[in-house]
Amino acid sequence: MNFLSDTTAPAHPDLLAAMGAANDGFAPSYGADPVSARVRDRLKDLFETDLEVLFTVSGTASNALALSVLAEPDSMILCHDEAHIQRDERGAPEFFTGGAKLLPLHGAHAKIAPDALTQALAEWPDDFVHATPPQVLSISQLNESGGAYTRDELDALIGPAKEAGLRIHMDGARFSNALAALGCTPAEMSWKRGVDALCLGATKNGALAAEAVILFPTVMDRFGKLQARQKRAGHMLPKMRYVAAQFDAWLKDGLWLDLARAANASGRRLADGLATLPGCELAHPCDGNEVFIRLSPEVAERLQALGAGFYAWPDGSARFVASWCTTDAEIDAVLKAAKG
Repeated sequence: MNFLSDTTAPAHPDLLAAMGAANDGFAPSYGADPVSARVRDRLKDLFETDLEVLFTVSGTASNALALSVLAEPDSMILCHDEAHIQRDERGAPEFFTGGAKLLPLHGAHAKIAPDALTQALAEWPDDFVHATPPQVLSISQLNESGGAYTRDELDALIGPAKEAGLRIHMDGARFSNALAALGCTPAEMSWKRGVDALCLGATKNGALAAEAVILFPTVMDRFGKLQARQKRAGHMLPKMRYVAAQFDAWLKDGLWLDLARAANASGRRLADGLATLPGCELAHPCDGNEVFIRLSPEVAERLQALGAGFYAWPDGSARFVASWCTTDAEIDAVLKAAKG
């Protein structure tokens, strides 16, 4: 019973089969293959707009590469203090941008508070030579506490940021889980809200290693620069068709959302069950497939004795992450053991 992360889950059989199909014969290199072209067209249909897409194999590479073409070396990137780019990427954004500064903002449940953004924009003007000018607002969806920004919450942040001339980056490592939770379209959660660049992750939701940087029309002219950065960084895969093939199967017939709905349902069921136990309470709302809960010592000991894998979060809560293949039997076993 492994709830450590959705990255520990196996790849979905359909995606592995698609990689096998892509292995038949020869194909052009570096994303010039027919599968990559097909995925690009499918993404245009799904997002209801023109776009450019760059395939990568890690979320960190996607975020850092995207930010490198959105932020100048002497600029600032605003994000939440809990953001992955701030806490978990070993300075990759600063490295890839050539020195852009990250400014962490506060907000409950890892959601940027609008007043924190307003204050930052006021304190860091773009016309004062001694100050580092903000150029990018980065938003994680789902965020690092498992929360989903609603469309209104996104508007409350993106609106002022756009008025101040900032570009918008969205870390969508769990974008599909957020879509499934909110029931909106990909377009409604991205470029229609003002997002310029989206890092769309499939690895946490059924892929072996498949991520994509999507540039929407506002920044599509930076695609050549993005490719050049990918090449220089050593992240341009010669046999890109194997990454594209995973997206091809993942997006086909809505599989990506079906897998996200399954993971979210498992997360919700686990959260509801654990939260009813004496001495246990949710640390953050469960909007997707991640559960952050403060366990009583007795419950924690029983789950550890069972061998249930979960992560001790820095705030004192326990993080459980459901995946596309989490079963009801696994959740039942955890809840039974937790009850004692």
